[in-house]
Amino acid sequence: MKRFRNLLWNVFHKGDMVLLTLCVIVSVFGIVMIYAVMGEEGSRNMTVQIGTVIGGIVLYLAFTAFDIEILAGQRTLLFLFNVGFIGLLLIWGVEGDSGNRSWLQIPFLPFNIQPAEVCKITYTIILAKTMSVNQTRISSPRTVMTLVLHALFIAAFNLIISRDMGVTLIYLFIFLAVTYIGGVKIYWFGLGFLITALLAPVLWEYGFAGYQKNRIMALFDDSIDPTGWGVLWHTTMNLKTLRTGGLTGLGLFNGRYSDSSLPARHTDSIFCGVGEQLGLLGCLVLLLLLLAIVARILYIGMKTPDYMNHLICIGMASMLLFQILINVGVCLGLVPVIGLTLPFVSYGGSSMLTSFVAMGIVSGIKMRPAPDMNAHYIRSY
Repeated sequence: MKRFRNLLWNVFHKGDMVLLTLCVIVSVFGIVMIYAVMGEEGSRNMTVQIGTVIGGIVLYLAFTAFDIEILAGQRTLLFLFNVGFIGLLLIWGVEGDSGNRSWLQIPFLPFNIQPAEVCKITYTIILAKTMSVNQTRISSPRTVMTLVLHALFIAAFNLIISRDMGVTLIYLFIFLAVTYIGGVKIYWFGLGFLITALLAPVLWEYGFAGYQKNRIMALFDDSIDPTGWGVLWHTTMNLKTLRTGGLTGLGLFNGRYSDSSLPARHTDSIFCGVGEQLGLLGCLVLLLLLLAIVARILYIGMKTPDYMNHLICIGMASMLLFQILINVGVCLGLVPVIGLTLPFVSYGGSSMLTSFVAMGIVSGIKMRPAPDMNAHYIRSY
């Protein structure tokens, strides 16, 4: 009992309560916006989201207390978990609103689970641990090929089974951010981009469906959808909703489009609802809060002297940053429509719980500074 009390004391006094506070503030903001854009229809969604946030806080504290090195030491099991968990979509996978087969509907569970969301965390841990084990030969062909093949496998595996391009791109972004910051020499990235450029025609021809190609090209070619109400319908509604809000918005619960005709108004397009009801100022406040979370993660990552923990923080920060940039980019019409939630704001249990777990891991890293203060990471070129 005394040991438990000491652990609890450490969690609250050495864990990162600043990060937890920021996450809770943004989550409460999201709960209010979910109800604001859905009205009475969203009462159940708001209740579920409140329960998810409470569960997320519990998970945050639990993973603050948990030593992530124990989990990182089981890379093979984590890899098998990722493959098996995503593979369950072949048995119990169901399509969400976006048409992607990315949700697990397990018979004995009262809710659906998105495996790829959970596996973002375990993938990041595997990547950081693998690089830590090979730190002295981080740019050797064998190490680089191991990292690349693992990233391509998990990304392709998820894409083939779930058809979820959004989450698949998160895996690749985490890989690029962590390997670059982790010290892989720059010429490997140049080689990778060259190979990608050479394969681009093949990837374009066989890697994208017709509607996906149209979504991309319509942003650059007005002749594909001159009215904006065809393939660009979702983008047009996003922009129309945002513009309606102006500088200060129409007022909370006074949406003209965000409470009725805006597609995915409580999930992928909730940022547009913020813009309409709270205006540009509301959007800026939300973005500042989200970026404060990312900055806090990076700050903790910079302070930790442990190479692996440093990379885990980079992975968690890049995961959130990519989702923020893509979600907001879609709402602004700068990026083709990709189904990605806005972290801590959009409705969705898997996304919310995964985000809190990721932040809990970062908090645990702050709670356990590595004893080797000479292990600071220095990038080599």
